[in-house]
Amino acid sequence: MDQVGAEQRRHSSASPIRCRTVRPIPLSGTESDLGGLPSTIKHIILGDVTVGEKTEGTRSKASPPSRIKEFVFSIAILVVSTGVALMGAEVFLRIKNSSMHNYDIEMWRYSGLLKQRSGEPLLGFEHIPSSSATLESVEIRTNEWGLRGGPVPPLAPGQRRILFLGSSITLGWGVPEDQTITSRIQQMFAADGQNVQVLNAGIGNYNSVRYVNRFLLRLTDLHPTDIVVDGFVRDAEALDPGGGNVLLRNSELAVTSWIAMTRLFKKEGSETVEDHYRAVYTPEAPGFLAMKDALRKLADYGKEHNVRIYFAMTPEVHDLVDYKLGFVHDIMKSLSQDYGFIFVDLLPSMSHLTPAELWAMPGDPHPNGLGHQRMAEALYPALKLKTP
Repeated sequence: MDQVGAEQRRHSSASPIRCRTVRPIPLSGTESDLGGLPSTIKHIILGDVTVGEKTEGTRSKASPPSRIKEFVFSIAILVVSTGVALMGAEVFLRIKNSSMHNYDIEMWRYSGLLKQRSGEPLLGFEHIPSSSATLESVEIRTNEWGLRGGPVPPLAPGQRRILFLGSSITLGWGVPEDQTITSRIQQMFAADGQNVQVLNAGIGNYNSVRYVNRFLLRLTDLHPTDIVVDGFVRDAEALDPGGGNVLLRNSELAVTSWIAMTRLFKKEGSETVEDHYRAVYTPEAPGFLAMKDALRKLADYGKEHNVRIYFAMTPEVHDLVDYKLGFVHDIMKSLSQDYGFIFVDLLPSMSHLTPAELWAMPGDPHPNGLGHQRMAEALYPALKLKTP
């Protein structure tokens, strides 16, 4: 009880609680009426800032990160949208070109499916051995030597082996294998009861420098008894090493855009095809001099190894009715005589044919099966003679 009483006395003796009168804050008025209140409260009371609105100080601190996020998000949307659009265009072109009727794309596919970079700078590229691909709806297969066709059988004693050197016309671009000039000539020999091997070393986008040096570097072990140089007007042109970049090698959209831009910005002038090739075949032109040097090396090889060499001059087939490049044939005939080659001009065998009759397909100026037949018929008599 004493403790309870003491506790009661302690509370009763404590100082009484004092209440301070607080002046109500006016809901309106002037800034002077608000005394020393914080500025934020003043702005709210005076109506300068609505409830939930950030003040200028708060907004200035939050805005930069917000703007960066918006910028990054916009860039991400742009990148994704562009990527999707490019992928869609690539898929569309691949579906569209699956018909194999686009000459440029088929040549591009050829370089990716059947060609590889060469360790020899003079060659640029070579065929992938023992491979095959369907291009322009025609199968092109290569054997162990990188030649078009099947395996090369061993030579029988006394058997002739005729090796054709050249570019895409020799290869038989767009022509079934059994209709190419080499196959037709072998068939002609067989019909005459002669067991002759005829081999096709043509490679697209080759010139004289490339196909002669490829023979000297890669194919001499075939020991041909005869060599046919299937010449073309472009053989004296200096060629770009090629190769392109990763994008151009793998994207139809990229290569299509590159081709379109090249043609769009190609310098337009008054130079004709005839003017172009007259410049190519001027005596001092670098490509022409390189071609002569390559053919001279081939002639030396032929003399050293007792190999007969023929030069078959194939015409440019854009316009055979009003042919303007006869001067090239005359130049090559003169060179063939200088080097000891047997010259055969294939122009007369095709001179009356129109592009619609002769081209592999619309837009592709390579001789078709009919063209190869006419070429074989023009060349076979010279080969059959077996001129020493």
